[in-house]
Amino acid sequence: MTIALTPIISLIAGILILIMPRLLNYIVAGYLILVGVVGLLDASGMNITM
Repeated sequence: MTIALTPIISLIAGILILIMPRLLNYIVAGYLILVGVVGLLDASGMNITM
């Protein structure tokens, strides 16, 4: 079973930004870190779908 994480993360981030705009910096930083880690794991041969 493959779960697409990007739409779920985007939806949650959008809602949080609407509620608390100051969280934008943290959400963007967390998203970039997550994408970077997933990219590194994918490069090492693990199969994670985003």
